[in-house]
Amino acid sequence: MTIKDTPEEWEIRATDTPFVGNKTSVRTDDVVMPDGTVVGRDYQVHPGSVAVLALDEADRVLVLRQYRHPVRHKLWEIPAGLLDVPGENPLHAAQRELYEEAHVKAEDWRVLTDVYTTPGGCDEAVRIFLARGLSEAEGERFAVAEEEADMELDRVPVADLVRGVLAGELHNNCLVVGVLSLVAARAGDGLDTLRPAQAPWPARPFEA
Repeated sequence: MTIKDTPEEWEIRATDTPFVGNKTSVRTDDVVMPDGTVVGRDYQVHPGSVAVLALDEADRVLVLRQYRHPVRHKLWEIPAGLLDVPGENPLHAAQRELYEEAHVKAEDWRVLTDVYTTPGGCDEAVRIFLARGLSEAEGERFAVAEEEADMELDRVPVADLVRGVLAGELHNNCLVVGVLSLVAARAGDGLDTLRPAQAPWPARPFEA
């Protein structure tokens, strides 16, 4: 048996969107269950995101610390952001986020992993890239505002991040998944065997 997620869509009898926000919305679907009953399912509709695990030559990961109001924490994270336009090339979005949040560019890009962050209540899909060959970006720094105005930047050794994840001290989804995926890839076939940066992404199709 191959262990692989497969697409499937159960019948929807009715749908409603009781809330529409600036970037996301909430949808209610009446879904037909296998026994024929119809059950309401509420979930957040999300445009999708990208995240960047930027690894430097000293085996450090570029991280930032940012206030996240829903969980009332300042979290250490890796650069990340929304897909601003439907069908947007995720690599271009990731390069933009790395530039805007860290003023850094990278020469080598690979797909580290693809995840659904909270599939029980949100359709958000995130593509996490591995970026290597880092250097300072040209031009002026991107002007930050709101929570990002208080953001801190650092470079932290991979081993320290792994320790923090396993100790329950680091909680950001993309950081946790990205760092542990990096370690797993190294222990397996190596980083150079990761998928290319323009690999297909069925969860958020795009034009290469």
